Amino acid sequence: MSNPVYGKQAQTSTRGDKRAAIFWVLIVGMILFLAWAPFQAALFNGQMFDFEKPLYWALIISTILLILGIVTYYKKFKLEDQRDWLAVLVMLLPLTYVLSMISAASHYLAMNMVVVQCIYASLFIITLYALRDRLSNRIIQTTIMTVAYLIIGFGFINWFGQWVLAGRLVSWFSSRVFNNQYISAVMTDSNGIRLTSVFQYANTYAAFLMAFLFAAVFCLMKSKTWYGKVTHAFMLVPILVSLFLTLSRGGLVMLPVVFVLLLLFFKPARQILWILHCAIAGVVSLVILSPITNWGLQLNQTYNGTEAAKGWGLLIGASLVTAVVLWLIQASLGSRLEKGMQSLASRKLSNLWLPVGSVVVIGVVAFLLIGTGLRSFLPANVETRLENINFQQHSVLERITFYRDASKLIADYPLIGAGGGGWAALYEKYQDYGYTSAQAHNFFMQYLVEVGILGFIIFMAFILYIFYKYIKGYIKSDEENRDSHFLYLILAMSILLHSLLDFNMSYVFMGILVFIGLGGMAAAMDAHPVKRLAMKPEGFRPIYSIVIGILSIVLLFVGLRFVQANNASLEAKALESSNSFEQRQAAYNKDLNLRPTHIDSIVGLSHMYYQVYQQTKREEFYTGGLAVVDLGLQAEPYNKNMLIIKMRLEQAKGNNDKAFAILENNRTNFNWDLDWHNLLITQAFEFGNKARLANDTANEKKYFDAGMSAYQRILDGMAHLKTLPPTQFTGRPWEITPSIALNAGKIQFVTGKYAEAASILKNGLKDDLSDSTNREVARYYIVALQKQGQDDKALYDKLIKADPMEKEQIAQLKSER
Repeated sequence: MSNPVYGKQAQTSTRGDKRAAIFWVLIVGMILFLAWAPFQAALFNGQMFDFEKPLYWALIISTILLILGIVTYYKKFKLEDQRDWLAVLVMLLPLTYVLSMISAASHYLAMNMVVVQCIYASLFIITLYALRDRLSNRIIQTTIMTVAYLIIGFGFINWFGQWVLAGRLVSWFSSRVFNNQYISAVMTDSNGIRLTSVFQYANTYAAFLMAFLFAAVFCLMKSKTWYGKVTHAFMLVPILVSLFLTLSRGGLVMLPVVFVLLLLFFKPARQILWILHCAIAGVVSLVILSPITNWGLQLNQTYNGTEAAKGWGLLIGASLVTAVVLWLIQASLGSRLEKGMQSLASRKLSNLWLPVGSVVVIGVVAFLLIGTGLRSFLPANVETRLENINFQQHSVLERITFYRDASKLIADYPLIGAGGGGWAALYEKYQDYGYTSAQAHNFFMQYLVEVGILGFIIFMAFILYIFYKYIKGYIKSDEENRDSHFLYLILAMSILLHSLLDFNMSYVFMGILVFIGLGGMAAAMDAHPVKRLAMKPEGFRPIYSIVIGILSIVLLFVGLRFVQANNASLEAKALESSNSFEQRQAAYNKDLNLRPTHIDSIVGLSHMYYQVYQQTKREEFYTGGLAVVDLGLQAEPYNKNMLIIKMRLEQAKGNNDKAFAILENNRTNFNWDLDWHNLLITQAFEFGNKARLANDTANEKKYFDAGMSAYQRILDGMAHLKTLPPTQFTGRPWEITPSIALNAGKIQFVTGKYAEAASILKNGLKDDLSDSTNREVARYYIVALQKQGQDDKALYDKLIKADPMEKEQIAQLKSER
């Protein structure tokens, strides 16, 4: 049997050959899918209702494409070499997510991750076979680069304040346009205005830009046409300017790392060109960065057509000049350098000299920009971000905390993980302080949380094997075959490396680029035979096609069912303002009949039952609400909204013990949720005081002890927050609020511990006595002092002035026990 060399592709059709129609249907489908996907917020798996429908449509489209791929490449299915086995082994990735559902913390989130993994596996299988063919490889690469450039252009349309134009351009096929505006294409946070384009998250857009910066430089160097060189050279300045406008520190930190790693793959002549292209484009980008930044900041506040035209003129003009210069350099120096440096290239380790030198140069430039006043020529917002690049910066400290907390979670779910979305469902239980982050900000750590050690080993073995085989073949291959699939390595490696710092892979479009990259790299691997595990094509071909076909059909129906469920839930939400109980109930039930664990409809229907039960006290609404929420909690045991609704139902029924048990038993699951602790302490006083008045000593002690334990947890948390580094944000508020101080103080007060009560109540005193809670805190504090023979005359006078009725209430409270 022949052993094809690395990167060897099937020849494109000659003039007399014709491609089968199914081939063109598949290719057109891939093009349309890659053009559609990024404008759905890059298919963000946002772990909430608003983002789910595009994911299900992506599943439907990818399974249809896979069915087309089975028909198109049926004759190529065999099990003779290592590449063929990858088409089988990739199915282990979604299977590990299916396995992790056994211990999933959230069935809904876990199922969505199974959907995502099936999308990845489908596209990997398609590209594994499609990208062996020269024509389809060229089409897919062109499509990827074209879509990337459209995304970058779309970002600038929004940056220059023309968001109505941008919204209208994509509103006919995008679900993320509201009032003619693509949502958060330019976002605002504590760092100021940041460019995000289709991603709605600046750091992931930075990862995307970094990958396509190097992809564009590579395409510039390998292109054989003048217009190809000019096009890719033209885009370098917009890419670099966009990267700065994201204000992403992670992007700026990872950029030189990936730059040097990719440099290692080239011979010295190409290394010089790589450095020249990047350097020239970088200098031009820095020169125009300040005016482009300032115009964007102004135009996003108040649009002015003249100012926008100036911005476009400067950007396009600078890009054109750069394109011409880089084209001339590539055209005049490219072949000369190749010839002139042949002898150097033949020397051992010659390709290491420039990368090592680049590390030194990058280090010097980084020092000048970060450690000296040279950065002052940059825009103020970029300068500030560069100043803050250090290991004591809050985002670095936060990520270290995320990873440490994730390690605690992994220790409890070591083998098969906590299921897809496990971090989002469980992080509040393990967090070190009250941050809010449904993402672990490290793809690999989050993957380990979700599928455990078993799934993580399978995933890492899969991708590392592909990288190893590709690089090994790349080293042995000639220049032409090296170039044929190198774009895929650039995309996969750049995105995965940046994903060490952020949740880029939660954007399924980014994951699609990675798995297309892996498919392209695998397509270029050596077709090394696997003799012992080989199977004759006539045996493997029908079995594999039938299995994949059946799975595709099943997934197609799952996707359609999930879309129907989403539509039913949307219908129910649209009826929330309606007074028709029956219409809302029917819409919710329609959704839950299609998808019994759909979180939004479980919460919506059970809450509606609770509201109606409160109004009517009819038993069927209590039992109906309880049945719905109990079913939901079986699949979503850590869902806070469901737990609160169940507690309210039990409380409305008069089952105080059951209601309080929900709060107490789940306190450690929401260890830094101040509202949860406040509610627990409030209920502890209310139920404990009722028990006290009824002389039920056992229940009085149970409730009061639980309330004071929760109060002590707040004090312990406040002490812990003081130990954090001063530059680290402490997350959600964690303090003694007037409500907490009032109810904890009242627990001590009614049990006769007046000194302890006064100490607690003092922590809740506020100057604003127009608020009833603040007045009650002051009242109990004054009486607690008086019970000890002390007084606070100034506070007493202020309280009486705020509400003269307080004098009588203080006297009455003092006369009680």
